[in-house]
Formats: sequence, structure tokens, C-alpha cells
Amino acid sequence: MKPDEIIGYVDGLDGVLTVRPGPGDDSPELAWGDTFFFYAPDGVMPANTQPFATIVTKNYPGDEESRLDRPDTFRVNVNAGKDNFREWTGHEHREEPAEDVDHSVTDTLFAHPVYGSVGWLAVVNPGPRTEAPTRELLRTAYELAKARYQRRAG
Repeated sequence: MKPDEIIGYVDGLDGVLTVRPGPGDDSPELAWGDTFFFYAPDGVMPANTQPFATIVTKNYPGDEESRLDRPDTFRVNVNAGKDNFREWTGHEHREEPAEDVDHSVTDTLFAHPVYGSVGWLAVVNPGPRTEAPTRELLRTAYELAKARYQRRAG
């Protein structure tokens, strides 16, 4: 899977706001080139809400384990919920994952190297083994974000 394919898939879900920071939009330069997905049916960036998924194309300070500084390397990060986190990692949501995982391996789902402790999953360069699960996890993350939005809206 390529980033544009993933963006097209998620952006095609009803009510998704896809944010792609870049020069001139008041976003931090560090975020330029990355993609953030929110459930926002009104098309307005939600306040005090985390994205339900992201695509990052570079290392962030304190988040270098995936070695995203390699050519054509990106990571999909997904807040896919407690059940999926447990299914894919064998750990409880919010438990510090005690994994001995190489977070730079491609086409392998794992607990996010920084946000795994709060239930995020990640995959570097999804490929044949992880394409279908990545799509399913993105769909689940979307549904969970939609349900949170609806609960907050009353």
C-alpha cells in the first residue's frame, strides 16, 4: 500500500476530515508531509481531539525506532481500540507493551513505539501481509471516532 492509496481509502469514509499540513497553513514544520485523519462531519478541525489515524513520513523527536528516515518509508498509526490492541499484541489496552519488537520492520503490525501504551497500533509500509488488516483497523478506528463524536454531540 502506498500513502495515497491509504489516504484515498480513509478519506472516502463519510465524515472524515483529512489534514495534510504544509507550508503556509500555520502548522508546525515538523508535521509537513504527514497526514492526520479526524472524524469531523462538519468539515471543521475538532478542538481537543486526537486523530483516529495518521501517516507519518519522518522520525519525530523521541520516536525514531521505526527508522522513517529511510527512503520511501512511512508508518500508518491507528487508534483501533482495546479489543484490536489486545488481539494484535497480546496485551491489555493501556498496559505498557512488553514487546521485543523491531519497530522498523515493514509489513508487520505492532504496538506503536511511543503510543502503544495508550492502545495505538502501527505498521511500517503496509504490504501484502498487512494490507487487509490495516484497512480493517482503519475502518474500526473510524467507527470508534464516529461513536465518540456522536456521544459528545449528545
